[in-house]
Amino acid sequence: MINLHEPKFLGNEKRYLNECLKSGWISTSGTFINKFEEKIKKYTKSRHCVAMNSCTSSLHLALKLVGVKKDDEVITSTISFISPINAIKYNNANPIFMDVDENLNIDELKTIDFINNETFFKNGFTYNKYTKKRISAIIIIHVFGNAVKFDELFVLSKKRNIKIIEDAAESLGTFFKKGKFKNKHTGTVGDIGCLSFNGNKIITSGGGGSIITNNRKYKEQALYLASQAKNDSINFIHNNIGYNYRISNLHASIGLGQFESINKILKLKKNIHKNYNINFKNFTLASIISSNSYSKSNYWLNILKLTEPNRKLINKIVTVLQNKNIILRPLWKLNHLQNVYLKSQKYKIEKANIYSDSILCLPSSFFLKNKEVIKISNLIKKVIESNK
Repeated sequence: MINLHEPKFLGNEKRYLNECLKSGWISTSGTFINKFEEKIKKYTKSRHCVAMNSCTSSLHLALKLVGVKKDDEVITSTISFISPINAIKYNNANPIFMDVDENLNIDELKTIDFINNETFFKNGFTYNKYTKKRISAIIIIHVFGNAVKFDELFVLSKKRNIKIIEDAAESLGTFFKKGKFKNKHTGTVGDIGCLSFNGNKIITSGGGGSIITNNRKYKEQALYLASQAKNDSINFIHNNIGYNYRISNLHASIGLGQFESINKILKLKKNIHKNYNINFKNFTLASIISSNSYSKSNYWLNILKLTEPNRKLINKIVTVLQNKNIILRPLWKLNHLQNVYLKSQKYKIEKANIYSDSILCLPSSFFLKNKEVIKISNLIKKVIESNK
């Protein structure tokens, strides 16, 4: 079986896990949590980090921390895993869906156009002309390892007092290569960044995520709310509604061991991307979406784009390869077309509709061998050519 993306343990994961078990500190306290947070801070060059039990939890709290209130609106992209969209609803707010660019990230120019022409600024806040609701935040989602280009959008958002949350769940190890944020890690540019250490990410803690920020106030409030908003740990006094969102020491021990191999993993990921590019270089019916020029990608997933949209062909490729024990995945269903979000506002969505019927996510585990890349590529090309 060749899976889409799975973990492998190369270093001290088992040793750290056994140390954690022997210590008896297996829940939401322990030295491995502190060490894991320090490792995340050092790698991303963030001032503060709060490790959580998932990226979804991190997104939920991040929106709350920046002041998203009931009936507020949050701008985001229609192409992403549904987690950040659900996090908006957890805060009783509503999403506004934007189109994407050629790298499947939020379209910066259309989003700027929306803010300039479809909103107004009053008493220090931005409001939607159509709904008259306050737009309090934007979620920048770095999908598939490519950093979002949002230099101008960043400036406009700051000017309009729209808080910026970065969903960097898929972009651990991705840095900006040029522009306003050159050499910065994704997730460190906005007000708060959110990372994922789920089993299918660049590195894993089994289950886990984190908030990263340069704002001490956000860090302290995140730690407070993620620990059940405990004001008095002796008498168990809680003055606010909190959540059980902290990562466990067990999970942190695995994550710490994984982090020690991240540079090796990223090097292998880059090589896999190179091999896929070679295999589809002269194939006119489909091509690999490459890293954009302004980001040093982590190459989390390799994405194949058909030259012409064809949903039936996408489904056929998935079925044929699945029957050969090779797992591929079509693009997520667009968020503005999900049943629970059909009534949400969307703005000039065009490219995303095309990509929805054109995209395949290819197996990309960091230990994938070149002979497997060749096998996968040749099988896909065979199915596409047979459909001509």
